[in-house]
Amino acid sequence: MRPTNASARAAPSARAVRFYVAHGLLDHPMGRGTAATYHYRHLLQLLTIKIRQREGQTLDAIKSELTGATGDALEKRVAQALAPALVSGADQAVQHDDSPAASWRRVIVADGIELQVRDDIPAARGDTVAAMREAVRAALGREDIR
Repeated sequence: MRPTNASARAAPSARAVRFYVAHGLLDHPMGRGTAATYHYRHLLQLLTIKIRQREGQTLDAIKSELTGATGDALEKRVAQALAPALVSGADQAVQHDDSPAASWRRVIVADGIELQVRDDIPAARGDTVAAMREAVRAALGREDIR
């Protein structure tokens, strides 16, 4: 499925995260300035925003959905949106049981945080992996890490 707008395609920048916070789409981080920290709930909110943008929803509609949403509801929404990709990956793993061990790539997100990506899946494309890495960094408030 192609995103319906450029915002849905782009990995969120630190500026976008601040915009989402200022407009009530994301909860305020713990602390201020360079001491601000984002947590799991922030990641779920950010993933929900990006998923809903890809589905063509406006920020106003997304904001009304997120208002008062519990962590469980956010987690369920993200899981439902990602389930098709996760299930197809599981099917591939089962189909490749007879092949030699799959090659995995480590993608460093920040100190102590990494993604593990198997090279033989569609999500292993460089632009997709970079977008995932940047989304996690943005959720952490650490876009400046390279």
